[in-house]
Amino acid sequence: MKKIASLIVLLFSLGCFAQDTTLFKAPDSGLVIIHKDPRIDLLIKKQAQINDITTRDSRRSARGFRLMIISTNNRDEAIAAKTKVYTYFPELKAYLWYQSPYYKLKAGNFKERKDAEAYQKKLNVYFPRGIFIMNDIVELKPDKNSDEDL
Repeated sequence: MKKIASLIVLLFSLGCFAQDTTLFKAPDSGLVIIHKDPRIDLLIKKQAQINDITTRDSRRSARGFRLMIISTNNRDEAIAAKTKVYTYFPELKAYLWYQSPYYKLKAGNFKERKDAEAYQKKLNVYFPRGIFIMNDIVELKPDKNSDEDL
């Protein structure tokens, strides 16, 4: 019985040496050949250009003004106000932030205060509680001449 058990252990232990590459070394082991389509490089360059343009646009920011539409602890009220801004003023970009415990809705990217004041008067019709002009870092529109066709 001991001989059979030791023979079984010996046979199973030989499996441990099966992955040893030093015993049977092939002449080309360790060499990896990659066959790549050259069009992949073109796609990578194209995606890099797209990423550069999209991130460049988002990095263009400066000091400016935004309109504080609402500051409330009711999420539904804040979302309704954002919907109202997009409905009546689709050209304004609305920003909804959550600063515990308040939801704050700001709108617009104004470089000049006089532009913000003009929209403040228009928005006061839809939001009678008051619209406030806030100093903020705003996104600037990219120059149309600098964009290249992809």
